Amino acid sequence: MIFRNFLQNVILGAGPDGPYARAMKGEITLSQLEEDCKKFAASLGASLPETFSVAQVFEDFMTQGKLNTALLQAAVTLRNNGFRTCVLTNNWIDDSPQRHITALVHSLLRRQFDLVIESCRIGLKKPDPRIYEYALDVLKAKPQEVIFLDDIGANLKPAQEMGVATILVKDTDAALKELQDLCGIQLLGHEETLPIACDPVNVTHGYVPIKIPALAEAGFRVLALDMKGYGDSTAPPDIEEYSQEEICKVGDSGISQAVFIGHDWGGAVVWNMSLFYPERVRAVAGLNTPFRPANPNVDVMEMIKSRPVFDYQLYFQEPVSTSQRSDVLTLLPPLSAGGLLAGMPEDPPPSQILAGADLQYFIQQFKKSGFRRPLNWYRNMRANWQWSLSAKDRKILVPALMVTAGKDFVLHPNLSKGMEEWIPQLTRGHIEECGHWTPMERYCVHSGGGLAGV
Repeated sequence: MIFRNFLQNVILGAGPDGPYARAMKGEITLSQLEEDCKKFAASLGASLPETFSVAQVFEDFMTQGKLNTALLQAAVTLRNNGFRTCVLTNNWIDDSPQRHITALVHSLLRRQFDLVIESCRIGLKKPDPRIYEYALDVLKAKPQEVIFLDDIGANLKPAQEMGVATILVKDTDAALKELQDLCGIQLLGHEETLPIACDPVNVTHGYVPIKIPALAEAGFRVLALDMKGYGDSTAPPDIEEYSQEEICKVGDSGISQAVFIGHDWGGAVVWNMSLFYPERVRAVAGLNTPFRPANPNVDVMEMIKSRPVFDYQLYFQEPVSTSQRSDVLTLLPPLSAGGLLAGMPEDPPPSQILAGADLQYFIQQFKKSGFRRPLNWYRNMRANWQWSLSAKDRKILVPALMVTAGKDFVLHPNLSKGMEEWIPQLTRGHIEECGHWTPMERYCVHSGGGLAGV
């Protein structure tokens, strides 16, 4: 009883800045909610039992609760009849060991609704009127065109005041009858086939052409993320589309969870997926690219300026004419002393890891959309930094692997120092005689029997 009353105080009595409200707005994760609950209990002069676990309570809620199949079937029917459907949910960023349950539920919802709006992703929760305004804006709908169902009356009130038709769901058949009368579509007694969420045993991410066949041959199912601007990925014109926040909005395709592996920019993506979408990540591996939490005291552009080896990133900040991007040889200008290309001969020898047909393949890929759009990744440095700051003090709790390369002079192994503080389940690997392009340079050495170790 004491435990139940405490949770009630956390949810209802702690106010808009309490632990529960902060979790629903994505300001803290489920694991951080655990710690905040303990602090909140201390502020009340209460002590929690040693077995206290918010994560366990939420897991029980997810496993014991059942999705309302009749309502899901009604949503599918409405969608098949031209209605746009949306889930507006108060939920949390689940970084607990049971996060796969959350991932499966979300996977099912994303497959059956046009849109799933999560409070923890937009920083707003029901019944804040702003979340309904946000939903109307995303749906591009007027209040009079919308029907909103919820099982909590307090969540319906703001929508009603905006002119939205609302239905309080206490009895499913009664709610469906009311919905049927409002929309004019037969819903009662009408069943639709519901798609099943996929939960593959082995799903791995890769985007380097050499890496994907190696993993596939090892028996893994391999998917490539949409690395905007590169190869056959999408190539939208707006610079903002290439921010980490946008890149990490990974589609579902019925796959609730996967192992994410990334190198270079792909490494940044997979670490951010683990930080912001841990329920989607079974495990993560970064090749060369370390995880470094954003420093709120140092502007990211000033940090880049302080490291001469990163000076190429400064050069890429301003878009230039398309003609300057048509020739690979004009991509990089003479860089400052101590920069990335310092000491390089004016006529460098051919690459030992990329030549012949492989080189021609990459040339053809870049000719499709040029360099401007791939370089937009660099033009989001400040946006990426600001997004990372929203996860200040958050840790990555999924199983993780960091592989460093001794001869990578840009992403030097020293940059990965201290990762264990932020990633408790971190395992390390190191390849001394390897440069920046680890998946290509050491493919032959570490494929086959040694693949799992890498």
